[in-house]
Amino acid sequence: MDLDDVALFHAIASAGSLSGAGRQAGLSPMAVSRRLATLEKELGVRLFHRTTRSVALTSDGETFLPLAQSMLEAREAAAAAFAESREAGLSGVLRITAPNLIGRSIVVPLAVRLMAENPLLTVDLTLSDGIVDIVAGGIDVAIRVATLQESGLVAIKVADNPRILCAAPSHVQANGAPRTLAELDDHVCLTLHAMDAWVFVQAGRRVAKRVVGRLSASSVDAVRAACHAGAGFALLTYWDVAQDLADGRLVAAPLGDAATEPLAIWAVLPTRRHVPVRVRRFIDEMKALLSKPPA
Repeated sequence: MDLDDVALFHAIASAGSLSGAGRQAGLSPMAVSRRLATLEKELGVRLFHRTTRSVALTSDGETFLPLAQSMLEAREAAAAAFAESREAGLSGVLRITAPNLIGRSIVVPLAVRLMAENPLLTVDLTLSDGIVDIVAGGIDVAIRVATLQESGLVAIKVADNPRILCAAPSHVQANGAPRTLAELDDHVCLTLHAMDAWVFVQAGRRVAKRVVGRLSASSVDAVRAACHAGAGFALLTYWDVAQDLADGRLVAAPLGDAATEPLAIWAVLPTRRHVPVRVRRFIDEMKALLSKPPA
């Protein structure tokens, strides 16, 4: 049995379509269909009900899916075991997704260093401030900054990443800084489209504080740039502004009666079993990198 065909079957089941699986594998839908037909012929069963727009597992397909998963994990484990013993170091394709700002400032430099140290390693990086479906996308690890919801995925904490209320020194000198949660109403705030309220912890309770400002943007990059320019106060996560705070381009403005939301950076994996060496190494290196604040 060709394990590449088994992997393609698994990709079709995850993506829910032949074209989605084809995009992951770099194949046309017709080529995917031929490969699936070969596997079905070898097994002597039909694995999917097909329509023009989607596919659905048959009962035989549902029976075969966990067996396929076990075969693919065994192949990955075997490859990883031998990869660890080779002097050449890490190899294969490391597929990562991360938010834009952390991706550029932290993930890209780390990925470049790992590739320099491991000539056989290739990195496929997707930067997006939205949530990427890592199962359907064939992603090895997703770097996420959030309060994670329950799911079938595996989350590993990489570093604390609390939100920081901050502004440019020039803005604070000209306008002062809020001392309490209520005083935020008297200051210009820079907001994200996806955040109609800022979350704080006050007297042990989670408080969503609605703020107003003259600029609302679709990306953290834009809010951070406006904050640099002295346009107002922003609520950004620590590792988005850590270097700015260290260099004095931004200053923190802690409130006396409320704490900011205690978030973290997480590495999210599709499965806990047989995690490739390159993925474990990437997570360990990122943990080490973020264990110390910028000088």
